[in-house]
Amino acid sequence: MRTEFRRREFLKAGLAVAAVNCLGMTQADGMPDLDAGRWVSFRNGPANRGVSKSTLPENPKLLWEVPSADGILSTPVIDNGEVYSGGLNGELLCLDLASGKEKWKYSTAVGLAKNDLPPGFKAPLTLGKSLVYAGDDFGTMRAVDRKTGELKWKVDTEAEIVGGAVLSQVSEDNPAQLIFGSHAERLYSLNSDTGELHWMFNTGGPVNGTPLVSGGKTFVTGCSEPFLFIVDVEKGDQADKIELGSLLIASAADVDSVIYFGTDAGVVYAMDLKEKKVVWEYSVPDRDYQMHSSPAVTEELVIIGSQDKYLHCIDRKTGKQRWEFRTRGRIDGSPVVVGERVFFGSADKNVYGVNLADGKEVWRHNAGQAFTGSPAVADGKLVIGTDTTNGRLLCFG
Repeated sequence: MRTEFRRREFLKAGLAVAAVNCLGMTQADGMPDLDAGRWVSFRNGPANRGVSKSTLPENPKLLWEVPSADGILSTPVIDNGEVYSGGLNGELLCLDLASGKEKWKYSTAVGLAKNDLPPGFKAPLTLGKSLVYAGDDFGTMRAVDRKTGELKWKVDTEAEIVGGAVLSQVSEDNPAQLIFGSHAERLYSLNSDTGELHWMFNTGGPVNGTPLVSGGKTFVTGCSEPFLFIVDVEKGDQADKIELGSLLIASAADVDSVIYFGTDAGVVYAMDLKEKKVVWEYSVPDRDYQMHSSPAVTEELVIIGSQDKYLHCIDRKTGKQRWEFRTRGRIDGSPVVVGERVFFGSADKNVYGVNLADGKEVWRHNAGQAFTGSPAVADGKLVIGTDTTNGRLLCFG
């Protein structure tokens, strides 16, 4: 089934904006309960904290790799011994996590003329109990059956989708809402089972991040105005807005109604959503590089990458620097905390493991290709793709 929104229909929507992830929600088909065997969305679940309950070996080994013709920007998802990955070549793969063996492949090239460019998957994937959701760079959100690889529905937003989607259950009597934004300057809420439109907003600017939902509200920001908008998830009404110091490209993490995020100005903020005020801000003098990385947040630390080529570790309570780790390339991907280590990829072609306590390198793998996307970690495995022509999906464990 194909659901298509026309331009004139979009103009009926009210003003709002999009970007960030989720806290304190229940799901129907929605995301499965989190455990060590699952990585279910861009930052692994409703709080968007980028923390895995899995473990990894002291010295992870490359277990397998799968080629991807145009490279991989999308963050994969993992569940039930399977990994799902979207490539810039328009292929969505389901692979056996242990071996990398293909179980099924869905391709956006099916039905296109030979020389037509197929839509590619840039956005992080989102996993429901029976469906996997993938937005493409032509602006289509697709729902694909996890068991068969069969397309269940698709919705055309008319401009590319680069941020992930979030599943939010408003009522036990209704399917979960799939909430996401696109470069069509809109935020959408769809029926996750059918793709039917629930509500949408005109954002006034492209949406790049992954939505945050907490307490029945979605907290979102666009890329043309420095505001965090607060929107009712069920009705789609704007409840409030908070002015930010800079534009926000990446997604935020939520801990106890305080959100943490980096900005285009190279500043990391902690913002209290209840008080609607900044708790602290962090920056490094003379290094105002953009931050496209989304933070990983623990009880004590906020860890985030930057285009200044450093991984920054910040005290979550005070906003003071604990340490910084230097690489030889920009860090646009988002780090993942696994136990006492944090793992991430860099444009310098390395995947790193760094000790949380002191910022010392404890592991590295040079793939010979740059990393822009973010890792997924579950079931004792780390999976990440390289962002180059003739790229690869790599699995370590």
